[in-house]
Amino acid sequence: DVWLVDSTPVGCGCSRETTKRSDLAGWAQYGYCASHSRYFWGLRLHLVCTLGGLPILFALTGAKADERETLRDMLDTAPEVVAAHPGQTIIGDKNYYGREFERDLAERHLELLRPARKGEAERAGAHLFKPLRQVIESINQTFKGQLDLERHGGKSPAGVATRVLCRILALTAAIWHNDKTGQPVKRSLTAYDH
Repeated sequence: DVWLVDSTPVGCGCSRETTKRSDLAGWAQYGYCASHSRYFWGLRLHLVCTLGGLPILFALTGAKADERETLRDMLDTAPEVVAAHPGQTIIGDKNYYGREFERDLAERHLELLRPARKGEAERAGAHLFKPLRQVIESINQTFKGQLDLERHGGKSPAGVATRVLCRILALTAAIWHNDKTGQPVKRSLTAYDH
């Protein structure tokens, strides 16, 4: 009954010349990743996942895309997913805030849990955030470490999208296979590292 939502950078170039000549210019943007304290030029992969790491919804946007708007767009694009899971709890970080945003999620019968922002009173479920935030960071690290998301090698919008989708499919297939074969850790890709 719990989904995690977050975004992670997908770098597309490091040099200033790349940003000028790339076919990705216009879609890829300069953005800031607070969890890594760095600026990057590229895209963002937005994920809604189960606690086990299974991707439910995803989107690939420019680096400056608003996480709240992207989540709304993902939910609008797949209303059948939300309809099949009424009363779902979504856990996000401090960027998923705002009365209107939370009201919109409540109208979809989704409950948002997030840490309090500076100046806000303590929110319900605050004791759950630290261990569960580590889960989504671990899922993002699986994409970056074992599935080489940051070294995707795409040079065009279609190339980048294809390579990112392949990695999402690979993780989904590994979790499905590990579940069907009774493996103790569903998100482990160690057996497929050869």
